[in-house]
Amino acid sequence: MSAPKYRLAGEPGEGKFYIETYGCQMNQSDSEVVVAVMQEAGFVYTDSLDEADVVLVNTCAIRDNAEQRIWGRLAEFRGVKRRRPWMLVGIIGCMAERLKDRLIEQEKAVDIVVGPDGYRSLPGLVRQAAGGTKAVNVLLSREETYAEISPVRLDKNGVTAFVSIMRGCNNMCSYCVVPYTRGVERSRDAETILAEVRDLFGRGYREVTLLGQNVNSYNYNDVNFAGLLARVAEVSPLLRVRFSTSHPKDFSDELIETMARYPNVCRAIHLPAQSGSSRMLELMNRRYTREWYLDRIAAIRRMLPECSISTDLIAGFCTETQEDHEATLSLMREAGYAFAYMFKYSERPNTKAQRTMRDDVPEEVKTARLTEIINLQNELSLASNRAEVGRHVEVLVEGRSKRSADEVYGRTSQNKVVILPRMNFLPGDYVRALITDCSSATLIGVPLG
Repeated sequence: MSAPKYRLAGEPGEGKFYIETYGCQMNQSDSEVVVAVMQEAGFVYTDSLDEADVVLVNTCAIRDNAEQRIWGRLAEFRGVKRRRPWMLVGIIGCMAERLKDRLIEQEKAVDIVVGPDGYRSLPGLVRQAAGGTKAVNVLLSREETYAEISPVRLDKNGVTAFVSIMRGCNNMCSYCVVPYTRGVERSRDAETILAEVRDLFGRGYREVTLLGQNVNSYNYNDVNFAGLLARVAEVSPLLRVRFSTSHPKDFSDELIETMARYPNVCRAIHLPAQSGSSRMLELMNRRYTREWYLDRIAAIRRMLPECSISTDLIAGFCTETQEDHEATLSLMREAGYAFAYMFKYSERPNTKAQRTMRDDVPEEVKTARLTEIINLQNELSLASNRAEVGRHVEVLVEGRSKRSADEVYGRTSQNKVVILPRMNFLPGDYVRALITDCSSATLIGVPLG
């Protein structure tokens, strides 16, 4: 479809739009939906800010530093708009939902504000903003899943893709804004998920990651997550299947048994712990104890001994003591994580923690505890990778290595990055390799045969 020829805020425009994405995999997936919606309406995607008539910033509100990056970026856009006054700026996603009033009333650089459930309305809102009126849609939905929209893949490797299976969250963890910015949990029709996966495989993709705020609670017409995972795995034995994120309270033996039945379901589980202290977990409203979490780790080790486990950890949540912190460190050692996302607690407005608890752990204590967590995880990651040295692994090649044109990189089923000599390998190739060396972040391999 040709681009619409209309005037954007008083200057000739070709209807080109540019999108920047911040935050989680779900936001990356949402950006691909936004591109599909905009292109269907006749707008033209560009990966160059300098060419754009419309700039969309897909935002994250999970942590304060994520929002601060957006405010800094908006300051830069104000300068761009002085040179190109016809350019429209839209804030979309979680930050748009959380800070709509401030963005609408105070932020001069912003013309469009759209929450995660309003992406279908974006083309009309852009045209409204082009007429000089701020355009807003921050209504949350109980039904919207964008199920029939075919996302436009922005990752150009053509090998891996995200597939959103559900939206929203019902867990109400006391520190988290997601239920307020993404609404209630709703699952997508399984048949539309399978159709999307089959299409991706037919186009040459060799790995999909099923996404949800809590994939374990997926349920659509009596298809639960274990059942959906099995059906996706059956699309082809040549298709790797990953998923994220799992909530420990819902992580069942049935799911582990399903993973064990299908070799193409990757042997990697992201299981956010957040803390190793049952007292902290109760304050966080995580609805499991340290003992429950370790029982799930033990079940994974028993039924999937080759599986790697990663996690999320928060340092310095409200009232955290040194004893609570030590419990997190001991949990890390017992679980033997291959990788972790680690953060200092940052209070988020309107969450239960912000309303009812004091953010009373001093910043310097948070920093010191986070440093200990990071240092320990570096040791655990190195130990996990050293255990791979001497093993034969299957690597799915994703692209050329950034450090050398003579090397390619890919991942094992355990989600570990492997560097291989380039030879004649192409993205999407499966390569059997011997692991010869490692760092805490990567494995080094040589092809076999």
